[in-house]
Amino acid sequence: MARSFAQLARTAEQGHRSVHVPKEPLDQPPLTIHRLGAKELRTAARRISKVDEAVRDLARSMLLSMYAARGIGLAAPQVGVPKQLLVIDLDIEEAATPPMVFINPEITATGAALTTYEEGCLSIPKVYLDVVRPAEVELSYRDEQGRPRRLKADGLLARCIQHEMDHLNGVLFVDHVTDALSLNEELQQHGFERDHVQSIR
Repeated sequence: MARSFAQLARTAEQGHRSVHVPKEPLDQPPLTIHRLGAKELRTAARRISKVDEAVRDLARSMLLSMYAARGIGLAAPQVGVPKQLLVIDLDIEEAATPPMVFINPEITATGAALTTYEEGCLSIPKVYLDVVRPAEVELSYRDEQGRPRRLKADGLLARCIQHEMDHLNGVLFVDHVTDALSLNEELQQHGFERDHVQSIR
């Protein structure tokens, strides 16, 4: 986990200041985060062909909306934009820590070890369930300036990357949940339909 935060800090030094926005939650965020059941969440995202100011503006709006919801990660399909863009900030309480922006991310390798961790999602608020994922990932992507980057991540950062990248393929964390009883109970308790889950076997 400590290494993940160190990686976050190093990446910040590489230029992520250009999308740094205030982290105070807004009463009226610029974008609406779609919830489980919305067709936007099941739409595969397209690659971004040109990284320009419009892409950076979208990243800023996503960050403002993410901070308003007190989340640590958000994918463009969650706000109805089918583009391969993620924003992540594991340190939302620290104003000086810049966020990470991942454009056209691709996981190039995963570690052999698997870990189980309780996940939640801004598109399925108040629902928290255990998900098994690789503990480490290697990633290639472009930053908000369009520069190619590579990253090795573990701990919470690795999990958050995988969770958000699922959104680019129309997959939600509840699709990975194997404990059907807990899944049904959590969804019902918080007003979501089990039929909207597309379980991965």
